[in-house]
Amino acid sequence: MSDLQVPLRPKKKKVLVDYLVQFRWIVVIFVVLPVSCFIYFKLFVGDVMSAMKSEKRRQKEHDENVKKVVNRLKQRDPKKDGLVCTARKPYIAVGMRNVDYKRARHFEVDLSAFRNIVEIDKERMVAKVEPLVNMGQITRYTVPMNLALAVVAELDDLTVGGLINGYGIEGSSHLYGLFSDTVVAMEVVLADGRVVRCTKDNEYTDLFYGIPWSQGTLGLLVSAEIKLIPIKEYMKLTYTPYRGNLKELAQAYADSFAPRDGDPSKVPDFVETMIYTPTEAVHMTGRYASKEEAKKKGNVINSVGWWFKTWFYQHAQTALKKGEFVEYIPTREYYHRHTRCLYWEGKLILPFADQWWFRWFLGWLMPPKVSLLKATQGEAIRNYYHDNHVIQDLLVPLYKVGDALEFCHREMEVYPIWLCPHRLFKLPVKTMVYPEPGFEHHHRQGDTSYAQMFTDIGVYYAPGPVLRGEEFNGAEAVRNLEEWLIQNHGFQPQYAVSELTEKNFWRMFDGSHYEHCRRKYGAVGTFMNVYYKSKKGKKSEKEVQEAESEILEPADAEEC
Repeated sequence: MSDLQVPLRPKKKKVLVDYLVQFRWIVVIFVVLPVSCFIYFKLFVGDVMSAMKSEKRRQKEHDENVKKVVNRLKQRDPKKDGLVCTARKPYIAVGMRNVDYKRARHFEVDLSAFRNIVEIDKERMVAKVEPLVNMGQITRYTVPMNLALAVVAELDDLTVGGLINGYGIEGSSHLYGLFSDTVVAMEVVLADGRVVRCTKDNEYTDLFYGIPWSQGTLGLLVSAEIKLIPIKEYMKLTYTPYRGNLKELAQAYADSFAPRDGDPSKVPDFVETMIYTPTEAVHMTGRYASKEEAKKKGNVINSVGWWFKTWFYQHAQTALKKGEFVEYIPTREYYHRHTRCLYWEGKLILPFADQWWFRWFLGWLMPPKVSLLKATQGEAIRNYYHDNHVIQDLLVPLYKVGDALEFCHREMEVYPIWLCPHRLFKLPVKTMVYPEPGFEHHHRQGDTSYAQMFTDIGVYYAPGPVLRGEEFNGAEAVRNLEEWLIQNHGFQPQYAVSELTEKNFWRMFDGSHYEHCRRKYGAVGTFMNVYYKSKKGKKSEKEVQEAESEILEPADAEEC
């Protein structure tokens, strides 16, 4: 439903969990929001205190913390202790999948101290940061310098470590690729306690290309050096409405950032599209603009970051009524435009949170921390959402976006849909995600000789059948989605709830380079396999040990 006025409340005979979901807003308002606000403030104070320290002191503290990690790993007895994992609680991860692998016996390593920006090197245009630094923290630090990461994921709470080991995208990814593509170097603690710095062209180049999408199963990331770009104070954003069928909406989306004549001057700095109904979409293209330009007479400045402002997706939707318009948004506020309402998921959690009275009086408490939402929902509510709710991203080649949209409409009928393009680079090695073989010979729209243009299709909300009170099999819909992705050279980010079997997981992703790194750097028997870590459901100690022993036995045979 385009207006999202109906919350997740199927019209069937209700059981207890239906009421728990329906009245969950009580817990969110009186528990989650106040505690979230306190945590945000505490983290903000810590970030400010860290920023006040000299870079030399921050580097010294970083080195000391790395030594603690090394010493902790050396305490592990492989024969007695379980597999290595971080001490972070399972619900902390910003994602919908069950991170139940920690229920198996494991050996914890505490990385909670690694949340500092170590250095901003303006000469090299690189930011050296620790893995728990989040997007809100780093933009608060760099934007006043007129600098930013080349790719800044929209939600404040997303961390550098998660975006590198997993998946990260933003409106500038059509230029720079995924978040991991903007990394210059990584500092990693290996299974044997060695600390290595891997880059594209040093002796650890295979590890450098192996870590993205590995979910922390090759080593412990303790810092990363990430590309910085110069920016301006404002984003000049153009909202363009479009009407047509899904194939036509997909073509208009491609035309908004990948001009058919190849003119680079027509390529915007930022791009995203929101499809509100099967026939209506709004394309947004942005270019950096100076303060002087933004404040010229007649220009409209919209500070979307204020707590009382209309939620961004609703504001953009007004273009369908009033036609194309242009406004200037402060750059940092633009980066985090979807944070306050969690795209449009906030509507399910608090059905009235988008109303003017809530925004004015309690909007300053938004957003709730995703980790607290997960911690307070319980297993019954979590499973309920898995069955009646979709949070999936489809990574598909640009030329197949129209087909993907039609598939999603048939299987799930979820709106709005978020579209964001990204380059998938042709790398020296075949990593877990990779372009279609021979893509460079087809010269399709958006492609170059060195990268194929892909698109993230974000499907977040309750499916149409659920909202109408009809039967909906969430697990079957996800399985169908995953098979479609496999058949069409698409990928599913591992944060999502997956129904993939191990066989299908490795049909979707290429495991050759990943397994090479696992064996070479001693990860087998120390860190859990990426499929098993991402697998839905509970993992017992026996299951984990059996899965790892199957990998270890062939490795031992090769050594003999």
